[in-house]
Amino acid sequence: MRTFSSYGPIDTDLHYYVPRTHLIERALSQLVGESPNKGGHYITVWAPRQCGKTWLMAQVLRRLWNDQQYEGFDVVALSLQHFMMQPRTEPIVQFIARNIVEELGLDEVSVNDLDGFYSVFEKKILNKPLILVLDEFDALPEVAINGIAGVFRNIYNHRQLQAANSAITQPQYLLHGVALIGVHSVLGIEHITGSPFNVQHSLHIPNLTAAEVEEMFHWYEQESGQRIEAAVIERVFHETQGQPGLTSWLGELLTANYNQHHAAITMEDFEYAYAAALEALPNANILNMISKAKQEPYRELILDMFQTNEKIPFRLNEPHTSFLYTHGVIDWEIDENNQRHLKFASPFVQKGLFNYFSFTHFRYVGKLYEPFEELSDTITESDLNVKNLIRRFERHLRINRDWLLKDAPRRSDLRIYEAIYHFALYMFVANFLQRRKGQVFPEFPTGNGKIDLVIKYARQVYGLELKTFADDFGYREALMQAAGYGRQLGLCEVVLVCFIETIDEKNREKYESVFVDIDTDITVVPIFVETLT
Repeated sequence: MRTFSSYGPIDTDLHYYVPRTHLIERALSQLVGESPNKGGHYITVWAPRQCGKTWLMAQVLRRLWNDQQYEGFDVVALSLQHFMMQPRTEPIVQFIARNIVEELGLDEVSVNDLDGFYSVFEKKILNKPLILVLDEFDALPEVAINGIAGVFRNIYNHRQLQAANSAITQPQYLLHGVALIGVHSVLGIEHITGSPFNVQHSLHIPNLTAAEVEEMFHWYEQESGQRIEAAVIERVFHETQGQPGLTSWLGELLTANYNQHHAAITMEDFEYAYAAALEALPNANILNMISKAKQEPYRELILDMFQTNEKIPFRLNEPHTSFLYTHGVIDWEIDENNQRHLKFASPFVQKGLFNYFSFTHFRYVGKLYEPFEELSDTITESDLNVKNLIRRFERHLRINRDWLLKDAPRRSDLRIYEAIYHFALYMFVANFLQRRKGQVFPEFPTGNGKIDLVIKYARQVYGLELKTFADDFGYREALMQAAGYGRQLGLCEVVLVCFIETIDEKNREKYESVFVDIDTDITVVPIFVETLT
């Protein structure tokens, strides 16, 4: 029986997988070319880590090596990951040239530098047209990436010029097709002027679709005889958005580590496994994303994306966006006006980053109340007054602001990022409820621009929607959104927390009026939190 695996390339004999036949065929057709006698394409194969680049290209190589229709080609595949710390280009091209010669049993070629690198691809050296696959190409230093890509570009251009000259019947070079596999830097070479590695021949490995995720889990059901509730599969796709590594990891946790029931894998199992994945279990994929997101200057964009008022346009040519996008931290969505905006790659990634930044900035939130302080206005054994809990947070923020926000990251205008206040509230509530066995969870239903907190206490559920107050129009819109959020949770009442720098008593009285949505009959309780007092 197969298992789910999220550790390196999968083995199709041992692990559940998605065939992705259309991607394999596309890669094959690009490397071989629509008209092979005119040469193949030079392509980049890119995706964030653990998205299946290496596995997919292994299937392509298996076809190239074993199918008779490709016997007219020589195929060489090399990994360059071990050159990550190599500052010089010469040892890298020597390694590539030496391995081509050895694998194909060719006469020895002397390659000392980039100028000599051309010679290994000449017709007088190669016996057949060569398809070259270089994995982990982005592990190389930038100077090597540009130098090697430059050689390929010049060979490609030379091939095109010779093809246009009817007097030339024999090409000088037999480098037929090239695939450069990587995450980030590979994509960058597509923008070099005249590069054959252009976007038309860039093979992006997308996430799994909902149908493909369902297919894998149904395969498990057939082999194991254990049923999986449909809601579990839907939730796995929602939380991961089909990212292959994360999908397989949750599949592994559900079927092996946290498989608590024999008859079926239930939503109870999912919640238990998901909480462990978020809070207790290390995952190289998420750790890698956090390491990218916390770096300057990329952290600024991440903190901006947690804002609740304005969406940020997606522009791939913007360096910070490009870096985080190609490392799988962020993605894009299209609005009703056909405009692309940034969003986090998945709810799982967004929650992981929210938890990381919350704990990093507010590991210690200070004393929440005095030892003999009366708390019954806020919490009892059977009830939680969320409004008074938020009032306590506002008072706590006002009293401790100087040290609590001393090292908080600020924008260029020296204002603290909006997200910092969300992190602070989350950690305050988490600490307040911890001793009373209550819980608080962040939720991000749209990937960006909307942050909710779900509180569970004494077998009751409370919903909070967080917003920054900008104007009356946005406030009215937020009331409607909060009512919709309450309906989604099946609640009769939901709290809308509005952060604002300052508010006078007159406006507080006006805007903190309870709102009842006439369509849903859901009550929204607005509460304002001053941040600069």
